[in-house]
Amino acid sequence: MIRLVAGGVFLVAGAEVLALVLGARQWVLPIAGLAVAVFLLAARLSFDAAQHRPAGEGAGDDPAETLRRWKSRTESTIQWADSTRGDWDRHLRPRLAREFVLATRQRDPVGLQATGRIVFGDDLWDWVDPNNVTRERGREPGPGYATLEEILRRMEDL
Repeated sequence: MIRLVAGGVFLVAGAEVLALVLGARQWVLPIAGLAVAVFLLAARLSFDAAQHRPAGEGAGDDPAETLRRWKSRTESTIQWADSTRGDWDRHLRPRLAREFVLATRQRDPVGLQATGRIVFGDDLWDWVDPNNVTRERGREPGPGYATLEEILRRMEDL
């Protein structure tokens, strides 16, 4: 809407400036009127097109398509659990740590460590702890789907 109004103002102003530059002062008013008519016609066509557009179109995607994309992203994320530790550190750990911080609202690093150890225990906290990323052990196997499932179950209990 703002683009349409701005375009109309520039169209009218541009037509008037062009008429003045070309020295056709007697044509300034008719040219400005023509520019306003073109703007009003474009506005009318734009509003008609918006009214005849289906309700779901433009506002977002098809809900079924959105669900399919979400499911696909979730499946690919879960596959990282059975990959290497490097993949876990790159793809899963940041998500799990972010969700844990949001759920606990813990900003203090020492408090986050203590809360993480209470909620997950030492073994699982090692896989959520954002400060436990190691480069040299990146080729080791990841903890697997069962560990991810247990972490998610405990996060649900928060």
